[in-house]
Amino acid sequence: MRVQADRVSVTGPHGTLLSPTSLTVSGGELAIVHGEPGVGVTAFGLALAGRLKPATGTVTVEGGDPRQVVAVVDAPGVSDPDGALTLQAVVGEELDLAKRPASKAAAASWLAEHDAAAFATTRFENIEAATRTRLLTALAASRKGVGVLVLDTPDRHTSDVDGWVRIAREHAERGLAVVVLTATTPVSALPEKPALLGGLDQPAPVRCAPAEVPAETTLEETVPDDTEKTSGDQV
Repeated sequence: MRVQADRVSVTGPHGTLLSPTSLTVSGGELAIVHGEPGVGVTAFGLALAGRLKPATGTVTVEGGDPRQVVAVVDAPGVSDPDGALTLQAVVGEELDLAKRPASKAAAASWLAEHDAAAFATTRFENIEAATRTRLLTALAASRKGVGVLVLDTPDRHTSDVDGWVRIAREHAERGLAVVVLTATTPVSALPEKPALLGGLDQPAPVRCAPAEVPAETTLEETVPDDTEKTSGDQV
């Protein structure tokens, strides 16, 4: 799985939202992207997901239709849940979006499996930031066919960088391609040198998934062969 943006720009009714930006992220990798607060950050995420047509440049997604393969998590004004809903109701809506059983019982069961049953009746706007990001990301990752996650500015909810970085890394370690869009966290506080919106020559994403063993590697090549012994060696 790989998503590649090549000199992608986005314009709006009143001018440029996003200057030409390039980025490539593959399965098992994490890319942190930084931009100035504003709609341009979300515009880049929506372009990666095929939900916004670039004014220039191209987005290529290997592995399927971008609208099915790329999930944008918690985008302001786009995919962020209604804060007045209970957590259980939000989970139900997300399960329905994923075409999974979405009854109250199904939502309650999902919350229990993810250690959040105690917050089922809590208004979503009152859910702690790390829990919010953890649950919304897990719900997006559970959609059939999703191989790329784009977390839209989790830093707007909290100054705890380590919290959302840990969540992003966990999903990249599972083999997903993960992009985290940031805006309010200073670049100096980010754990890695970020890609920059408006940039073309970007730092390489961080590989999080363990390296795969080459397919041609055989058991004999990885395990010492001590089966061939002479009769004099045997006890």
